[in-house]
Amino acid sequence: MTSSSSDREYTDTHPWINFDAGVVSRLGARSWMQVGEAFALCVELSGTPLKPAVAEALHQHALIRSAQATVAIEGNTLTVEQVESIHAGTFSAPQSRAYQEREVRNVLEAFARLDDMVMEDAELRLSAGLICEMNRWVLEGVDPDATSEPGTTRTHSVVVGAYVGPPVRDCWHLLERLTEWLDGADLRPRRGDVAERRDAFALTVVSALLAHLYIAWIHPFADGNGRTARLLEYLILARSGMIPLAAANLMANHFNLTRDRYYQRLAAASRERDVLGFLAYGIEGLVDGLSEHSAAVREQHLHLAWESYVAEVMSTFPTSPASERQRALVIALKPGESVPRADVAGLTPQLAQMYAPTGPRTLARDLNRLKDAGLIEVDRSGVRPRIDLMSAFLPPTSN
Repeated sequence: MTSSSSDREYTDTHPWINFDAGVVSRLGARSWMQVGEAFALCVELSGTPLKPAVAEALHQHALIRSAQATVAIEGNTLTVEQVESIHAGTFSAPQSRAYQEREVRNVLEAFARLDDMVMEDAELRLSAGLICEMNRWVLEGVDPDATSEPGTTRTHSVVVGAYVGPPVRDCWHLLERLTEWLDGADLRPRRGDVAERRDAFALTVVSALLAHLYIAWIHPFADGNGRTARLLEYLILARSGMIPLAAANLMANHFNLTRDRYYQRLAAASRERDVLGFLAYGIEGLVDGLSEHSAAVREQHLHLAWESYVAEVMSTFPTSPASERQRALVIALKPGESVPRADVAGLTPQLAQMYAPTGPRTLARDLNRLKDAGLIEVDRSGVRPRIDLMSAFLPPTSN
């Protein structure tokens, strides 16, 4: 246990760093509704089967976006595409931007390390030492001229904009207090039945955001505080077992996309003691990210359902090169898009190769056959798949 805080200078200079778990009970109705929505989305995502390759692709997409967002907030100008290439090992930045590439690699490796730690120990506990390790991970090799050793608490006073950090001698103590608080009963209850899981989920989301906020307030390191805060936030969400790993880093992307509001909320939290405003902002971003993630998963399921239906309908067709060509044609058509008849045969390289030795009458016969089978519609605007059949049980929506 850490020593008493009664003789600590920060209690006078930074009274808002009070480790008050009561803030949870003061969340507004809208935030509670959004937490419930986030819980439902996570349950849906966790219980949705996907092909391994599709699941891995979604996870990698989320990882790359969050890594890019984490460094972009700090001024790194590498794009999502460049970060993706770094992850794939196909990009090397020019010497003048090598530090940015190293920064990205550090964050990608840090996420991988945290994933491994969570997989090995679902009850992983936080510590001041672990937070320092995270800071070392993100800073190692980025700035060889840095005056402070990565992973060690700062040895000097710090001012960020108008914000003055707590006294140097309190930094380690505050990190210890923070980790004890985050792992305490008030913010990390046992997971039991569905009702308890909902409560635990809410506390997990709130504690992740509070961890982020408190690292920003304590500002324990000379550099890398924001990146360390977002890693700690990710770890708290990932270790909960209630949020898919591919969704645990969504808030970092939200903070980057709304960077102006991110800084406003952080400033207001200390200046105006508006902790609830920062929590509401973060919860809203989590729901937005989960909704986008859920939509991507539903799109994959729609595609699989459509492929299955096409196979079922075409199982009545005689096996022949023509039926294989027709199946490739209908699968190549994208949902909601109408393709001019003249462009249909070239939709994919495979389709172009199939139609190369044929004439225009072959395409006309194929389209007629698929139209008669109810798999496509053909009109003046072009050709489109009847994928709307997959949602035939839903009521029509009005525009």
